[in-house]
Amino acid sequence: MLQEKKIGFIGSGNMGEALISGLVLSKAAKPENIICSDISENLLEDIHNKYRVSTTTDNIKVAQQSEIVIFATKPQILGSVLKETAAVLDQSKLIISIAAGVPLAAIASGLHKELRLIRVMPNICAFVKESATAIAAGEYASKEDVALARAIFDSVGKTVFIQENVLMDAFTGLSGSGPAYIFIIVDALADAGVKMGLSRKDSLFLSTQTVLGAAKLLLDSKEHPGQLKDRVASPGGTAIAGIHTLEQGGLRTTLINAVEAAAKRSKKLGDMMVKDFIENNKNNT
Repeated sequence: MLQEKKIGFIGSGNMGEALISGLVLSKAAKPENIICSDISENLLEDIHNKYRVSTTTDNIKVAQQSEIVIFATKPQILGSVLKETAAVLDQSKLIISIAAGVPLAAIASGLHKELRLIRVMPNICAFVKESATAIAAGEYASKEDVALARAIFDSVGKTVFIQENVLMDAFTGLSGSGPAYIFIIVDALADAGVKMGLSRKDSLFLSTQTVLGAAKLLLDSKEHPGQLKDRVASPGGTAIAGIHTLEQGGLRTTLINAVEAAAKRSKKLGDMMVKDFIENNKNNT
């Protein structure tokens, strides 16, 4: 459904390039239909050479030429970029923001228009085409708009559609921040392997592969994690002894608390962002 769509990226940093790579390499979109902008000409030259897409340093040109405009900027500069391009944004264009922590209400307040807005939250795993991505729709976005957004972000992983409100904060606490929790768990498992005599290289490989394999088994089998845990933990065996230690250490409670803390922080940052956008718009009027 993206083959004939003109797609523009305003911001071509890490996440922008990950999306361009996903779209081109999966053949979900044609390189000649993609245009991207950035302040770094060296970065744009590199992206053009890799993916054969059009590039420019002119954000307004990207917005003008695109049917789908993806704002892949840092949240701190999104307000200024929205103001720069506002005159050429209208109902004919689907506007997608991946600026972390910026709610749809903040974007709408910055544009003062009835526009087809979508907010998307991918995670770092987009770089290996395994992102868990949440998509939330604005008031004027259609079901087709949501389907287009899902098609774009399915090229770098898997997507879920959620209501923005508190659910986007919950997603941020779980899947947006979650890779960091897993990296710590993998590092800790690797340390444990070293403590028990394995080499650092082997231990890190084994802990990483174990997490990867466990995740794939969960996804492919569609069994509840508790059922799979019971299949590993035989009576009086090694796994149940380890699980007992994890429970004594409060692993479940710690992870639940981590997700809750990250979600609350996400909400606080989002509220601050809305306030800043409103104040800046007052100052600019």
